[in-house]
Amino acid sequence: MSPVLAGVLQLLALIAALSLAYVPLGTYMAKVYSSDRHLRIEKWIYRGIGVNPNVRMSWPAYLRGVLAFSAVGVLLLYLLQRLQGVLPFSLGFRSIEPAQAFNTAASFVTNTNWQSYAGEQAMGHVVQTAGLAVQNFVSGAVGIAVAVALVRGFAATRAGELGNFWADLVRGVIRILLPIAAVAAIVLVAAGALQNFSGIHAVGQFLGGSQQWNGGAVASQEAIKELATNGGGVFNANSAHPFENPTPFTNLFEIFLILVIPFALTRTFGLMVGSVRQGYAILATMVTIWVGFVALMMWTEFAHHEGALRLAGGAMEGKEVRFGIGASSIFAVSTTLTSTGAVDSFHSSYTGFGGGITLLGMMLGEIAPGGVGSGLYGILIMAIIAVFIAGLMVGRTPEYLGKKIRTREIKLAAVYILITPALVLVCTAVSMALPSARHSMLNHGAHGFSEILYAFTSASNNNGSAFAGLNANTDWFNTMTGLAMLFGRFLPMVFVLALAGSLAEQQPVPVTAGTLRTEKPLFTGLLVGAILIIVGLTYFPALALGPLAEGLAS
Repeated sequence: MSPVLAGVLQLLALIAALSLAYVPLGTYMAKVYSSDRHLRIEKWIYRGIGVNPNVRMSWPAYLRGVLAFSAVGVLLLYLLQRLQGVLPFSLGFRSIEPAQAFNTAASFVTNTNWQSYAGEQAMGHVVQTAGLAVQNFVSGAVGIAVAVALVRGFAATRAGELGNFWADLVRGVIRILLPIAAVAAIVLVAAGALQNFSGIHAVGQFLGGSQQWNGGAVASQEAIKELATNGGGVFNANSAHPFENPTPFTNLFEIFLILVIPFALTRTFGLMVGSVRQGYAILATMVTIWVGFVALMMWTEFAHHEGALRLAGGAMEGKEVRFGIGASSIFAVSTTLTSTGAVDSFHSSYTGFGGGITLLGMMLGEIAPGGVGSGLYGILIMAIIAVFIAGLMVGRTPEYLGKKIRTREIKLAAVYILITPALVLVCTAVSMALPSARHSMLNHGAHGFSEILYAFTSASNNNGSAFAGLNANTDWFNTMTGLAMLFGRFLPMVFVLALAGSLAEQQPVPVTAGTLRTEKPLFTGLLVGAILIIVGLTYFPALALGPLAEGLAS
């Protein structure tokens, strides 16, 4: 079987698996967030944290819950790392330095999971399980909660209320993420992934020294890092490490975990707003972009005009021979079009155009299908922009899902889409102007510029993957990427929840002959075009200096 055919068959198998899970999972999540019942364990949690889950919150109250919970998470994870040297099961590792501890705390609480450390050389079992793994669950649940709040804004009728953040958070963890992650971890263990609390073992003798292997609760963390689109690996090689991702089956299974909730949330959205067809329109937009990016990535990585690439059958540098180009391409696109950041190959070693595709996937805002929750609310913001553009074309006040898109809504949506590009481009420009930051680059020229551009694109979009080749463990990069992660996560949430509150206060307007039918293929095409054009106009100059220049020169 040719490598190209193998890659296509894996893509088709993945699409089939996602299609089978779409309806039951999407329907189940809609029931979870629409139910008035509380499980017994959930009631115990509410008593423990002292909240009333039945109180309906306005958008400022909902936002205060998000920010307060996340701030406590940053503080606790920071302290856990700073105290690691005196904790049990630390494997002899010392406490994490302040700048790196801040960076890691910001990273995992914001669902970014950017890592400026090598996991097997820095983090003990307590920090990995009680700190990082816990944040993998709750940061994903926060993202889903904010998305559900925006959906309720569309569905509400002059209520001005978005639900209860604490109930949404707890339900997301208890009823969705925990059960699926538990099953996924068992599958990974059965397929060969590591799961223990073993210490460090010296294995074999190499040139007078020995290689050291760590144990750890790898399968359980691998499951939730993919399912909740987190991405931080127990090992520095991430999902390219055989302890995390041992076989081609687990590789495809992990891609499935990355995509299944973000895609299924479009059905949850359709059910909660009372129109499944609206959910299918958003799904079609996501699938069009995702499949298009996978096809482009496979084409650029399988193309082999040079002698060495022709002999290898494609651009195999930086890719695991266990997976090959096809599976690596699917993983790279899926992880950068979501906020996952896990990698089974190293994006710095991709061709110039291939590296550009991974960058562009993050620059789109990770909305195809995006992170858990963040992908849905991101693409709904773009849908509002697309409706506004259509309204300008016909001279009619735009409407979406029965709500008028007025000046206030457009201002909130516009600020939302400007925040991340501002963070990426300003931080990249400042870093390129500083000699100390440029010294962290392994490469020079277009590829070196791409390393820094990728770092801030990954941090600001809460992706977490690294281009490799950049020494990010410096005070400058630890601090600046940490701030980019915090601002890139919580500033957009402010405007999403403000938009949700504004929509929730409106009385729905009736559908008329002049209403734009946003469930039709025409709107899907408009939405895809608006996404690509807006991102292209924003980032094209930076892309031209980096991956495009490199690709054209090769």
